[in-house]
Amino acid sequence: MGYRLGVDVGGTFTDLLLFDERSGDCWRHKTPSTPHDSSEGILNGVEALCGEAGVSPSEIAYFLHGTTVATNAVLEGKGARVGLVTTEGYRQIMQIARSFVPGGLAGWIVWPKPEPLARLEDTVEIKGRMDARGREVRPVDDADIRSALEHLKGQGIEALTISLINAYLNGDHEERVARIAAEVLPGVPLSMSHVVLPEMQEYERTLTTVANAAVRPLVGRYVRNLREKLEKVEMTGRLSLLRSDGGLMSSQKSEEHPVSLLMSGPAGGVTGALWVAKNAGLDNILTLDVGGTSTDVALIEHGEPRRVRTTEVGHLSVRASSLDVKTVGAGGGSIAYVPELTKALRVGPQSAGAVPGPAAYGKGGELPTVTDANVVLGYLPENLLGGAFKLDREASTRAVQTIADALGIGLMEAARGIIDIVNENMFGALRMISVQQGYDPRDFALMGFGGAGPLHVNAVARLMGSYPAVSPVSPGVLCALGDATTRMRTETARSLSKRLSETSADEVAATLREMEAQVCEQLVADGVAEGEIETGFEVDVRYSGQAFEVPMAVTLDEVAGGLDALTTRFDEEHRRLFTFNMKAEHELVNLRAVATGRALELPAHQLPQGDGDPAQAKLRDHKLWMDGAEQAGVIYDRAKLEAGDVIQGPAIVTEMDSTTLIETHHIGTVDAFGNILITPAKA
Repeated sequence: MGYRLGVDVGGTFTDLLLFDERSGDCWRHKTPSTPHDSSEGILNGVEALCGEAGVSPSEIAYFLHGTTVATNAVLEGKGARVGLVTTEGYRQIMQIARSFVPGGLAGWIVWPKPEPLARLEDTVEIKGRMDARGREVRPVDDADIRSALEHLKGQGIEALTISLINAYLNGDHEERVARIAAEVLPGVPLSMSHVVLPEMQEYERTLTTVANAAVRPLVGRYVRNLREKLEKVEMTGRLSLLRSDGGLMSSQKSEEHPVSLLMSGPAGGVTGALWVAKNAGLDNILTLDVGGTSTDVALIEHGEPRRVRTTEVGHLSVRASSLDVKTVGAGGGSIAYVPELTKALRVGPQSAGAVPGPAAYGKGGELPTVTDANVVLGYLPENLLGGAFKLDREASTRAVQTIADALGIGLMEAARGIIDIVNENMFGALRMISVQQGYDPRDFALMGFGGAGPLHVNAVARLMGSYPAVSPVSPGVLCALGDATTRMRTETARSLSKRLSETSADEVAATLREMEAQVCEQLVADGVAEGEIETGFEVDVRYSGQAFEVPMAVTLDEVAGGLDALTTRFDEEHRRLFTFNMKAEHELVNLRAVATGRALELPAHQLPQGDGDPAQAKLRDHKLWMDGAEQAGVIYDRAKLEAGDVIQGPAIVTEMDSTTLIETHHIGTVDAFGNILITPAKA
């Protein structure tokens, strides 16, 4: 037991949270990010936080980190130049791709097909062939392999992908290429498809392995650089990174398998929300993570976040487990404008970013943003935290007035219009992960976090019918809390691809046991004690002839008892998702085994019990605009609230990293752990 440090690097701020595993005490810190070298901002924050807590960096046992390094490399097209080795006849695999065009009816007219991560001129073919059962049909030729690799060397590739047909069943040929590559291309990181994704469907397997190779050099450099800098300040604890699926992986494993980090950033918020929800006694949660540029939303059912088998970043969609997070271009910095053609108010997805930022920040921004509208309406008091941070209300008013003039309406109506539209955009994203997936949002609470989440959570909860609306303590650093409180996780997959009549419960159970031993071995190698490892399993099922499958969580006992129960559950899930079932035979497609480390039983800090009256936390009376008129409200200091306090809306609760808005006809109740639970006031 010791200290755990969660670090989340965002575009504007780096958030840090230091957790004492013994007492549950925690210290929070926000420091400006340093995009040219993220580790600088991290080290600045570590130094400040350790000084504040009176802790030496050498006492920190675990450094847990969510990062967008891999994500940004893909979005900005800054991945490494990748060489691809394929089987003879498959050289155009990346160019052919899948015939799926995103967008509406006319998407095919305007959609620019993205450039594959491995260019055609950097793709080579080799002789040799495995059949669909994993048996060698034609051997590989060492001279042929060497010649192909020499060609890639001449192309100046920075990373190598080996993806041969049917390698998911037998990786011997890929291993042979890798051995020769170690001689021909020493020092070039290589990724083999049977290691990265041992599943059928050669395009998805190749694309995922190429994506892994593309971000490997960048992630490797980042992790090694960070490790060296931490060692210089004598921080020698275990360094782990947050995976897209909400688990942790060792920094060494992340260098080999960085494709698992593509959604590392948003995953921190979801895992932080899980920890808060557990303390607040909430099982079903929709999350609303509102930053400066975008909003991430996710769904947690029965204490488990919904996971998907694909990770999507920009145009790239790879086969790697991730939390089902949807992103919409709506945040505090989203710019409002009135197009000349339609004369209808629009908000986002363009953002003022960190520089110059909203007009309210006084950094030279002049365009009206969501933050400016919140300032004009009085939802963001211009004199925050006793004057420690001052917003420029006059600049916000000038900016929003341009919208009012363009629409021919009053200033307050224009500001409220901006807020209503951005709330509707967030509502639309939440519908995608709830209603469109067959869930009723009224069965869920809504948790708002990120810098601007608690400002909007009450209004969005009202649109969704999702109560209570939850504002957690220090919502701005909740992602860092998620990094600090999650656990190690690894998984492996194997394709079975057999109809029910072609396999048996014994065969499936035996394969799952093999895979269980494999994932447990990986976690033990990462330093997790054998007795602390928990395992789980998934089977992808479909009707024979379908192109898409549905993942089903199973236990070994369930499988050993026969496969009929599994197919009955699949029929129920298929009907929930698609409203119909088919009479075709069931087919088991892929098997997966997941291993996780010990769940942390960390104590949460409890507030002193109050008498229900938040008078001790009152800062001042305050006027704000709501329901079409000026309203009399109150501003409270969150640090002085006590458990059981009931805050009547309209009210504003301020803290170091965020502001919570409680609307008219609503009340906010402070729970034992300091979360504010907002519900409609009884009439």
